[in-house]
Amino acid sequence: MKSRAPSILSGDLVLTGSIVSEGEVQLDGSVDGDIRAGSLIIGEDAVVNGEVYAETVVIRGKVSGSVRARQVQLAATARIEGDIVHAALSVESGAFFDGHCRHSTDPLAEKSGPTATTTSAPKVDNRPPAPPANKPASVDQPPLAANKSSL
Repeated sequence: MKSRAPSILSGDLVLTGSIVSEGEVQLDGSVDGDIRAGSLIIGEDAVVNGEVYAETVVIRGKVSGSVRARQVQLAATARIEGDIVHAALSVESGAFFDGHCRHSTDPLAEKSGPTATTTSAPKVDNRPPAPPANKPASVDQPPLAANKSSL
């Protein structure tokens, strides 16, 4: 297999939309969207607002969104606001992480989002049954105060 050069997105780049690459991506700019890559390096001044999905990811900048990767490295300058699903995680002293962290043997194979926890159990209607149509609901019910007035 031929070695390819990484895709470099420079610091002055502002991208709105998703990035998809099978190779290595080095991000130094700002992305408002999801990133899917074989290998991803998020630079110190880089900002990602979206989901990160990669084999390996090194985060030195800011990510607001979930991170799913086999190997995740959070550098001392990293700021993560979102959940991390990983097979291997390393965190340098000084990194900021606000979210949930979960180990998975294969984080890329699992489904993400609300459909991952959806079950096929039938929905249960917990509302009380409606009164019969030909009889008002209050007919056979004595007033609550009548039982207590004889005390």
